[in-house]
Amino acid sequence: MTDLIELLREGLPEEAVLTDPDVTGAYAHDMASFCEAGAPAVVVLPRTVEQVRHVCRTATALRVPVVPQGARTGLSGAANASEGCIVLSLVKMDRILEINPVDRIAVVEPGVINATLSRAVMDKGLYYPPDPSSWEQCTIGGNIGTASGGLCCVKYGVTAEYVLGLDVVLADGRLLKTGRRTAKGVAGYDLTRLFVGSEGSLGIVVGAVLALKPAPLEQLVLAAEFPSTASACDAICRIMERGHAPSLLELMDRTSVRAVNAMGNMGLPESTEALLMAAFDTPDPAPDLAAVAELCTAAGATEVVPAENAAESDMLLQARRMTLPALEAVKGVTMIDDVCVPRSRLAEMIDGTAAIAEKHALTIGVVAHAGDGNTHPTVCFDPADPDESRRARESFDEIMALGLELGGTITGEHGVGVLKREWLARELGPVGVELQQGIKQVFDPLGLLNPGKLF
Repeated sequence: MTDLIELLREGLPEEAVLTDPDVTGAYAHDMASFCEAGAPAVVVLPRTVEQVRHVCRTATALRVPVVPQGARTGLSGAANASEGCIVLSLVKMDRILEINPVDRIAVVEPGVINATLSRAVMDKGLYYPPDPSSWEQCTIGGNIGTASGGLCCVKYGVTAEYVLGLDVVLADGRLLKTGRRTAKGVAGYDLTRLFVGSEGSLGIVVGAVLALKPAPLEQLVLAAEFPSTASACDAICRIMERGHAPSLLELMDRTSVRAVNAMGNMGLPESTEALLMAAFDTPDPAPDLAAVAELCTAAGATEVVPAENAAESDMLLQARRMTLPALEAVKGVTMIDDVCVPRSRLAEMIDGTAAIAEKHALTIGVVAHAGDGNTHPTVCFDPADPDESRRARESFDEIMALGLELGGTITGEHGVGVLKREWLARELGPVGVELQQGIKQVFDPLGLLNPGKLF
């Protein structure tokens, strides 16, 4: 321990090396429930690439594991500390190095907050689309590590589609540059995509070249009430089948709607079984909204209300973004699942989750990036009640099993981390696990980077 701290301080400022257990304990875990975490030996907060390289060289020399972290807003335990590890917090590397309107790229350090980047490029008439619900807190490095999504993904895609190139510090301290700054490029294996979603298990991202789009127009939102989740999902299938390209297509079930109303007096219709929100950011969204309204009505919507202006649209989106804290308020703690299924199986996923909630006598609210088939069943439970905690964990696993049964995946955007490690092996199968572990061995032969995650 003494040797570790002394060696780290040789290449880091005094204030960048934290050893007080009362301080380092705060870095032990992210926001996921039911995920074990160890006590870090030390927390380091580098500001430069060279300082990150020094940390990795020191860790390799002493055979100490390294756990990279961003804002710790993750929901899978991917940022949880290993016992005796170096926690490498990248939040101080928070500079936007370049915004280039001609090439439509931004070059950033990993600690840049998602919302900070989004606002900075918007000031130049550009747009960085990925917008996780935690966008006001989460970092670009964390988004890359977990391949984050967001509300706009139905039209604009996920984080992986915007990462053109990376600067990565490998486990032994070498610096690797992947990808490009150009709009096109197919030279060699796509190592950039390999690092996106790798949860810091292959290398430490210290810089990123991100693709940007022209800033869209303000979107208008439509809200539709449905008497059942099946009818709401029917409307979703009709919208996608007819070729519409909404900038947002979100679904809230009755439990979520009531939780949001209880927290924020949002005035959402509590009589609804499912509330669907669709938005368009085209030059004239009125025709698109009218067409979607007709499809919703044909699918059985009891009421369809288009927002008249941007302020009303923002209010509806605020209600959607409030869902997680509102469900947390139900019992104090939640487990948030992240199962993605084909759009055509969405109704089966949501109704199946409701049956699991009834079976285990639990409150489980479901919100979904419906246009992607990405559901977020959120299990509310009292951690002080051992039986309820057991039922919460069992229901969580049953929801993942249901997703796989319906042809889906255990995670659409939150990652695997510790929480879904066992389930990743089930989804990949033995051959898939063997090959992915082989990739890990190539990049991190000593197994020092974020051990215990993914596999």
